[in-house]
Amino acid sequence: MIVVRGAGMMPVVVVHGGAVQVPEERAEITISGVCSAARSGYLVLEEGGSSLDAVVEAVVQMENSPYFSAGCGSVLNVKGEVEMDAIVMDGKTLGSGSVSAVRDIANPVQLARLVMEKTSHAFLTAEGASKFARSVGVPEVSQESLITEYSRMFWKKNLVPDANPVECQMEKMGTVGAVAVDKDGNVACATSTGGMPNKMEGRVGDTPCVGSGGYADNQSGAVSATGHGEANMRVTLSRLILFHMEQGQSAEAASDLGLAYLKSRLGALGGVVTVDPQGNWTSRFSTQQMPWAAAQNDTLHYGLNSGEHFRRSFSEQH
Repeated sequence: MIVVRGAGMMPVVVVHGGAVQVPEERAEITISGVCSAARSGYLVLEEGGSSLDAVVEAVVQMENSPYFSAGCGSVLNVKGEVEMDAIVMDGKTLGSGSVSAVRDIANPVQLARLVMEKTSHAFLTAEGASKFARSVGVPEVSQESLITEYSRMFWKKNLVPDANPVECQMEKMGTVGAVAVDKDGNVACATSTGGMPNKMEGRVGDTPCVGSGGYADNQSGAVSATGHGEANMRVTLSRLILFHMEQGQSAEAASDLGLAYLKSRLGALGGVVTVDPQGNWTSRFSTQQMPWAAAQNDTLHYGLNSGEHFRRSFSEQH
């Protein structure tokens, strides 16, 4: 659980790979995945891209990895099918775009951005989102291309009568997300997920909901959240954290207050990555683990377990 303060405004990208209990044999590749995503997003900033460009790029990298439950690694619903949710939000304009229950799209976060930029709406779901995707030329992919053997194993594990998908979710939480600040001080967030293992068909969690799975406002900062979706929605976790920042709390303190309320009020655990417009950032979580990484000032920061914070320069080999 990390906080870094910069002097003045310093562009940064911070990502998470879900408030999960990562199996030991997958820990190294999971950390490598969040590090690669943070680095890719930061390179977008270095090339003059916006914070929105950076968070979308970072999340696309994780959607394209089978080691996260978003995009091609998504967990399965009760019927053994993929249904994915995503959100993007631009802190400069408060523009947002969300999709939910999409099935045949490789990168839902890109579709969420198109909803924001190409429609007058903020949220499209299921077949409506798919029709929109086809209308703007987003290619369809097969369900099989999005399903991994690992996700299929979790699906089968939860088919037994006494299975508890919420507990199983703690092993494979699903959500990936990113927040960023660009050179102009604009903030943005993006979050994407395959959802809860063995969820009911059509179930939508916190990820695509403005204020729950993410929120961004140049006047306060940006948050991407992960955890038990129903609980995060009930406290509007991301907006709650930014409320505390508006009251003068730091990114770290505000994140801790939000997570503490989530736990005290609902008994739920979760995690967030948070930035303010000056480039101060934090990674906070109440679970035992959350893979995270941040790229700022040519330095990569990363960790998995509570209290971990490793650093290396971009020039160092991982």
